[in-house]
Amino acid sequence: MAKRKAIVVALLLLAACRAEAPAAPADKPELFLLTALPLVWNERFGLDQPGSPALAALGQNYRVKPIDLPSQLPEGALLLAAQPRALPAEELVALDAWVRRGGRLVLLADPTLEWESELPLGDPRRPPMAFPDTGLLRHWGLRLDAPDERGPQQLNLAGKTVLTGSPGNLARIGGGCAVDARGLSARCRIGEGQARVVADADFLNLGPGGLDGPTDQNLPALLSQLVALRR
Repeated sequence: MAKRKAIVVALLLLAACRAEAPAAPADKPELFLLTALPLVWNERFGLDQPGSPALAALGQNYRVKPIDLPSQLPEGALLLAAQPRALPAEELVALDAWVRRGGRLVLLADPTLEWESELPLGDPRRPPMAFPDTGLLRHWGLRLDAPDERGPQQLNLAGKTVLTGSPGNLARIGGGCAVDARGLSARCRIGEGQARVVADADFLNLGPGGLDGPTDQNLPALLSQLVALRR
């Protein structure tokens, strides 16, 4: 009898462990990542350097797949483009066409990036200090303006209070976008696809030397933007 009870207890413990275990990577949805920010690697590119807190949070919910160009995206995928580098014209066309065919995009477009960098000005590895918009946002009916005054602000994003760097302002100039009252974010219907645009990328700067203040809602706000586009 004692042996039988021990077997039952062992089976119950095994079932409990399986119930509490995180989802296997294959069960997580894919998230493609296009960024010039040091989210996957820091600026020293050492193999012993951990990823950023933002990448860790994304990795708990998604299989994150960094890419270099929009033309690498599969149809209907979910993309986070966080302060990407300037894209050649053919890649901007590819990104616009991909969204219109059903792609889902969260775009962090910061006109005044405050993210500190050890790289000298002009170094191509350095994240762009301003989102290099070469007409894509205007093509979607949005205008991105730099802030009148620089400095951190606590603002509402996806129903959460986030700490931003020097956030820009989005304004609707046509198309199918709805801009929030503050101008921090916009929701856009673009053909068969959707885009969420946020005029700040500094709110992901949560590592050493990053934002100084209450940031506990920053990553949940980003995840909410992505979840809103999941199928």
